[in-house]
Amino acid sequence: MTTMKKTIFVIGGALLAGLLLGYFIFSGTPEGPVVPGNHEHGEAAGVEMWTCSMHPQIMQPEPGNCPICGMELIPAGSSADGLAPGQLRMSENALALADVQTTRLGTGQAVNRTLRLSGTIEPNEKKIATQSAYFDGRIETLSVNFEGEAVRKGQRLATLYAPELVAAQQELLTASGMKETQPDLYRAVRKKLDLWKLSEAQIREIEASGKVQEYFPVFSDVSGTVSEIKVAAGDYVQKGAPLFRIADLGTVWAEFDAFENQLSILEEGQLVTIRAAAVGGKEYKAPIDFISPVLNATTRTAVVRAVIDNAGGALKPGMFVTAELEVAADAAESGLVVPRSAVLWTGERSVVYVKPDPATPVFELREVQLGAAVPGGYRIQQGLQNGEEVVTNGAFTLDAAAQLQGKKSMMNPTSDGKQAQLHDHGAGGQQVPAANPVKLTDAQQALLREVIGPYLQLKDALVASEAERAGELAASASKLLGSASGGGLEALALDFRALASATGIGEKRDAFIGLSGKMIGLARQVSDLPGTFYIQYCPMANSNQGAYWISSDEAIRNPYYGDAMLTCGEVRETL
Repeated sequence: MTTMKKTIFVIGGALLAGLLLGYFIFSGTPEGPVVPGNHEHGEAAGVEMWTCSMHPQIMQPEPGNCPICGMELIPAGSSADGLAPGQLRMSENALALADVQTTRLGTGQAVNRTLRLSGTIEPNEKKIATQSAYFDGRIETLSVNFEGEAVRKGQRLATLYAPELVAAQQELLTASGMKETQPDLYRAVRKKLDLWKLSEAQIREIEASGKVQEYFPVFSDVSGTVSEIKVAAGDYVQKGAPLFRIADLGTVWAEFDAFENQLSILEEGQLVTIRAAAVGGKEYKAPIDFISPVLNATTRTAVVRAVIDNAGGALKPGMFVTAELEVAADAAESGLVVPRSAVLWTGERSVVYVKPDPATPVFELREVQLGAAVPGGYRIQQGLQNGEEVVTNGAFTLDAAAQLQGKKSMMNPTSDGKQAQLHDHGAGGQQVPAANPVKLTDAQQALLREVIGPYLQLKDALVASEAERAGELAASASKLLGSASGGGLEALALDFRALASATGIGEKRDAFIGLSGKMIGLARQVSDLPGTFYIQYCPMANSNQGAYWISSDEAIRNPYYGDAMLTCGEVRETL
């Protein structure tokens, strides 16, 4: 019993000593114990977490390089105590490394007045002639055998056998013998042949020979290029039936697609500068000749047209072109305009980051309502005031930091004060493009299975920085989509066409961002995809706002930077 009491006494003494020791250790500092993962206390004790400005899911207790992209890590930021739910504070070092830049709205704000559009060269429909048959007959031979062949006015196009013409010639020979006694009959017969487009020389030849001709040539009424052949040798045609379509390409149309929010700053007569990459970027200047009064309900675009002098024939129908035009100062600057790079867009919401106090590194998330697009930016209808300072570079980095701190962010409009669940929106704050909302038909899915091949080849061309090949592949994909309608295919074809017309590898990579977003949304609806595909993501693309693409290879090969940062990115999803 004595031994038992001694044991209990020893254990009790040890426990009491431990409690006293803990009391002196943890109560000796006003900050309290260090809790792992708590930035407030960790920083006060000298422990600081480090993250990557492009990959904020990376959190390390010491500085170094990002294991994904190799960039130098930056401090994760301090506690946001005392700030509103939509505000966050960043350290000066973190802001410098992320290259956060701001612009004050209002007076003195630089406004880009240059609007850029993309489109194609089309034949001038006012200069297209239809060569028709002037009498019933059978096509014996065609002198023009392929579309695109140049013809001159008066050139033989085809030869016809016409029973009616044989009878009319016999009437002419009979009437010519009585032209002295019955001149009216003679003139009536000649007039009949003249209406059937027989030339004066042909009529005289028939009279001189005294023989009936069985086959008669069809001559072109205009000079130009054969755009369509509607008959073949051996076909029977009726009077008035179209045989050929001949286009005069001395002038051509440049047709562009303008989005509905751009139409308010466009008007007929505005001078546009048109460039065609296929002819070495040569510039053509022409006024806007026509703006379509009808909007395409699917692509939300209207046709804007200019007429170009093409005397040298350098511009061919189907070529991709771009246009730039200077917008009037009052149209570009009326109202409050925010630069395009400042807006983070989720599809349903548009947000910007505002710096309420220029003297402190505190930023506030602000939801805005966008108005019409103007060159380089958007008009603001609601959410901002004149003189406020908005973030124009590095907004995505700020948004990623807000998510890490459990703050309101682009993808998280409300905050519960907890650490953001990055796996819900992708590690970096950018949401993987959702499935296309319109259900695709079997035919539309089959077409997309064909398009994904050229898309992957296009991605590889961008990886290799082959701008010319990328343009060719985009044009091929656009042609493959053709006149497909419904399900968002028209918008996809428009993006392929815009990429093909873009000049330089940089512009083509920019065009690839939106194209890939649409492609991912559509691919999610395609059953029985021809293989396994990976949705991959680079947070540094799209001016640090992040961008996605589809790859058939799990290994990262970045199409937005190529050799500069070939392996920067990560796999987000497998299709």
